[in-house]
Amino acid sequence: MIKTNSKIICAFSALLLAAGCASNGIDLSKTYTQQSALSGKNGTYKVGNPYKIAGKTYYPEEDYGYSETGVASWYGKDFHAKYTANGEIYDMNTLTAAHRTLPLPSIVRVTNLENGRSLILRVNDRGPFAKDRIIDISKRGAQLLGFLNQGTAKVRVEIMEEESKRLKEALLNKKEEPLIAQRGLISDVASEYNAPAIRENTAYQYKKGSYFVQAGAYKSRSTAEKLSAQLRKYGVSNIYKVNVKGTDFYRVRLGPYKHEMEAKIAMDKMVNNGVYEAQVVKD
Repeated sequence: MIKTNSKIICAFSALLLAAGCASNGIDLSKTYTQQSALSGKNGTYKVGNPYKIAGKTYYPEEDYGYSETGVASWYGKDFHAKYTANGEIYDMNTLTAAHRTLPLPSIVRVTNLENGRSLILRVNDRGPFAKDRIIDISKRGAQLLGFLNQGTAKVRVEIMEEESKRLKEALLNKKEEPLIAQRGLISDVASEYNAPAIRENTAYQYKKGSYFVQAGAYKSRSTAEKLSAQLRKYGVSNIYKVNVKGTDFYRVRLGPYKHEMEAKIAMDKMVNNGVYEAQVVKD
């Protein structure tokens, strides 16, 4: 919703390249972007001053009791790769949203009252400013909530207080890799499961063309171990170590799956339980 600065976009692209790699046509930079949407990297925490749009004044505030019912819409390619209101880069394929007054970023639960679907989203932008709409959702979010084709839906939006406060603290203190997720799926405490071994790509053979659900790629081995262990409830979870320009990254994946639909079912379960960056990849 703000004009894009080409120099900063180029710098951001370099960061993406450093964080991911291309393997058999899979561009892992997209995974990094999705992690960014969760953790707040490349953006700042802000509440903001009152502002006026089309003659109406809006008053941003930290309202951790916020709950509202109204109409949701979604926004896509017209804003893709442009700045959000708190300085991030908008990616329509991640689970983010725009709200007129909530702190940026905040974590909210959005429930589609027309079909019962519920999803956790991260608010990192301002909007919508169309009459009677209370939240603008990313294209991916609209797909999962089931209103992409119709364009709008009646929803209930509720802020998640604990998760939002943890994200605020992480950004203000500039902590690395804050772990924010629904129902403590990813946590800072020790996992109840045994941590899996790190497997080199060459040590674990699978059939070419297999499908995986990639839950994330991290510099921290311990972070990858925690996530991988807790994801075992969804299927076979493994960690793959890759080296990108001299830096080691640990990719957390479920699979392999023979059919893409199997992977998509697993991915949707993970997304609906707070693993926002999950995506299907073919390797």
